Amino acid sequence: MATRTVAVVLAGGVGERMGAGRPKQLVEVGGRPILAHAIGAFDAHPGIDEIIVVMAAGHLRDAAAIAAPFRKTAAVIEGGDTRTASTVAALRVLDGRPDDVRVLFHDAARPFVDRPTIDRVLDALDAHEAVAVGIPSSDTIVVVEDGLVVSMPPRAALSRFQTPQGFRLGTIRKAYELALADPDLRATDDCGIVHRYLPGVPIRVVEGSERNLKVTQPLDAVIAEHLATEVNP
Repeated sequence: MATRTVAVVLAGGVGERMGAGRPKQLVEVGGRPILAHAIGAFDAHPGIDEIIVVMAAGHLRDAAAIAAPFRKTAAVIEGGDTRTASTVAALRVLDGRPDDVRVLFHDAARPFVDRPTIDRVLDALDAHEAVAVGIPSSDTIVVVEDGLVVSMPPRAALSRFQTPQGFRLGTIRKAYELALADPDLRATDDCGIVHRYLPGVPIRVVEGSERNLKVTQPLDAVIAEHLATEVNP
């Protein structure tokens, strides 16, 4: 039996920085909610078998209505107060699945993830247990303490992470088991959990896309509207 692949679309945030008065995933760009764009990218991909949508509390009905037309939607569940809690909620849905199941975690606020990016993640998972998507940093990144620059890593060695991030289910499950036992747990993404709690697991980085932007600030929505016009002229 072929290994199954599950895409988890994480829409648990409320998008306060957008100032829209509702979760940013429900804001429309190109005539469709951002969440619909994100789900649609995985629904249309032949390598994805099912989709789990994790939505902010109080908005499950809206998310379910958006997800309903997509045939691969398997569940729409409530997320937690943090990204970590939302991932854990999805892992609970996958409890009991074999360790070799492939799981992709994607920020719903990235509506324009494309098929080649998803392809690269899936291909890398044939040989790796954890895969990140990254693009080279075009900015100089510095480490600042007390308002002073303390280090300046070489830009050529730096990448900006995007999603989806892909894992073998057994790997990400084990990483979270260890993370949840740590009272000092701090994380912003799932590769960070693997990097910290399973340091012996290499994380393969594949090429992302500048179009795969994350809608966080009001200006991002303006850019997203333009990109949506290019996608659906």
